[in-house]
Amino acid sequence: MAEARIPLIVIGGFLGAGKTTLLNRWLAQADGRRLAVLVNDFGAINVDAALIAASAGDMVALTNGCVCCSIGDDLAAALIRLLDAQPRYDAIVVEASGVSDPWRIAQLALADPALELGGVVVLVDAACAPTLAADPRLADTLARQVAAADLVVLNKTDLAGTAERAQAKAWAATHAPGVPLLETVEARLPLAGLVGQPCAHAPHAHGACCDDPLHDHADHAAQFESVSLHPCAAWSPDSLRARLAALPPGVLRLKGLLRRDDGRFTEVQYAGRHASLRPAASAPEGPVLVAIGLRGQLPAAELRSLFGCPADTPG
Repeated sequence: MAEARIPLIVIGGFLGAGKTTLLNRWLAQADGRRLAVLVNDFGAINVDAALIAASAGDMVALTNGCVCCSIGDDLAAALIRLLDAQPRYDAIVVEASGVSDPWRIAQLALADPALELGGVVVLVDAACAPTLAADPRLADTLARQVAAADLVVLNKTDLAGTAERAQAKAWAATHAPGVPLLETVEARLPLAGLVGQPCAHAPHAHGACCDDPLHDHADHAAQFESVSLHPCAAWSPDSLRARLAALPPGVLRLKGLLRRDDGRFTEVQYAGRHASLRPAASAPEGPVLVAIGLRGQLPAAELRSLFGCPADTPG
């Protein structure tokens, strides 16, 4: 099988929505993953001094194997440096500037065979969104950002009144119809729901990782759910593409190996609204798909029906 591609996750959202808070959270809670974070100015994210192993030029290396880099004048060149690094990073996270379109960055992941799109996460300030969206000078920028989202994070909900939250949710639904929306405080979005790589720490008997206060397993369990599918059928690539195009709303990530009608296997990758297929050498444990979504929003029954699956086990 070809070498696994590295997920690229894009974080978007207007100024003050909580992007920096989310980046700090992911860097501190990497849980054994090697993350590379690209920002316009890494000094602005205020990395905990206790995590910094070394700092030189446009890069800050962290003690947990993660790195924070400055984009500089050329995002593509910065990505190439990270893709060439050894050992490889488990994921690359790019923060879009507060007034930019995150979809333009996400297109790099679709164009580069070394990358896969892990998703576009757009943060929205629940308290300010209705007022900002009503400003004709900002309305188009905000709408474009949310329209690019695979996941909308309605952040700072503790600072918003009931009416403001309702207005912000309605506005997001208008510009990103069918896109999953998560309400959060202090950008509490666990990375595991998007990358899905298990923690490197040994689990305890109850299944959770070590009780390091930096870990956020309760949030992960409360916010995401998964389902494992074991399709029996075989499809042509065109038929698979049609099924991926017909996925019901609520699926954040879908990945796995499926049997083609010519007897070979295909690796399936789907993030938000973007899918890809590529040849796979084999599937040692047989055809399998794993879908991830927000708890209560993952359409497990529809997925089983779409892929003709027998009784499967939720994750």
